[in-house]
Amino acid sequence: MSFLTLTDVSKSFGDLHAVAGINLSVEKGEFVSLLGPSGCGKTTTLQMIAGFIETTRGRITLDGRDITHTKPNRRGLGIVFQSYALFPHMSVAQNVSFGLEMRGVDKTERNERICEALALVRLDTLAHRFPRELSGGQRQRVAIARAIVIAPPVLLLDEPMSNLDAKLREDMQFELRAIQRKIGTTTIMVTHDQSEALSISDRVVVMEAGRITQTDTPYRAYERPENRFVSQFIGKANMLAGTVVARDGDAIRIDCGHDLAQTGSIAQLSSQGQGHAHAIDVGDSVTLCIRPEKLRLCVPGEGRLSGKVTSRFFLGSQWLYRLDSRVGEMLVCCQNEGNEPFSEGAQVGIDWHTDSLRLIAEERAHG
Repeated sequence: MSFLTLTDVSKSFGDLHAVAGINLSVEKGEFVSLLGPSGCGKTTTLQMIAGFIETTRGRITLDGRDITHTKPNRRGLGIVFQSYALFPHMSVAQNVSFGLEMRGVDKTERNERICEALALVRLDTLAHRFPRELSGGQRQRVAIARAIVIAPPVLLLDEPMSNLDAKLREDMQFELRAIQRKIGTTTIMVTHDQSEALSISDRVVVMEAGRITQTDTPYRAYERPENRFVSQFIGKANMLAGTVVARDGDAIRIDCGHDLAQTGSIAQLSSQGQGHAHAIDVGDSVTLCIRPEKLRLCVPGEGRLSGKVTSRFFLGSQWLYRLDSRVGEMLVCCQNEGNEPFSEGAQVGIDWHTDSLRLIAEERAHG
């Protein structure tokens, strides 16, 4: 049995269905991120786990115990809010001590656990300071220490890095993951930042319009998106519309409507490893996905497709090109190896490995 389980959990606010029948199982010690755009239901889901919002339907169990209707303070969960919610009139040590005092922990043990928690987040020398005297990253670490000092069975993080600048956010991502691995606490984080979720999670739960659209490891969610929304929300993607013109066992040939099938390679792929491909038949309309970094630019006349550079963007370690081609606009991301980049207006060839193509399931209406 999983450590934390959500079964058919829903939340409605009048006619608004914020969360619609989600099912999720989280293992003990796992780091799971709820990932999606604003309004997709991820924060509402986190607040139902915390007990701040009552479920409309469904069941939540923790370590075999039904906590669906348990009061928040009886669930014993650690929570880090987006605003950190530190007490401004209390020192760092007093902020961390608060949860222990509410639980009646005696002073000697309390002081020991405060010291341990502050040492873990590398703030043991700042115990006497007040929140106003700390940087954003330090305040975040105080909030983490306050949440973990009570030894919660589950740590809930609500957009914990959203108030930090880009460089500090990146540093804190890895620091947070290191802390979580050291203490082994089951952790659920809400974020809209795909790079944040992919870099530190064991699994990502991609949500759209109150529903879970895919639950997977970060690598598989990126490399094998199950639908158009996931493919375009997690990273950049080129989407090609086509029709299945032939199938021989695992081999599928797809005509993208621009005489591309004449080479027999640009729209040909294997169904192996592409879960829903078994249901694809000749005559079906399909969508292909290929990531920009899986494309390679070459000299005109080579490759599977010709294109023209319409714009380019320097990203430091990479160049991002927009190309006009017979299948429409395409994005190509190339590693910056110090060579002169292709200029705007240049004619180029576009090539890729057949295994880079992903077959995307057609969207289905929710009943």
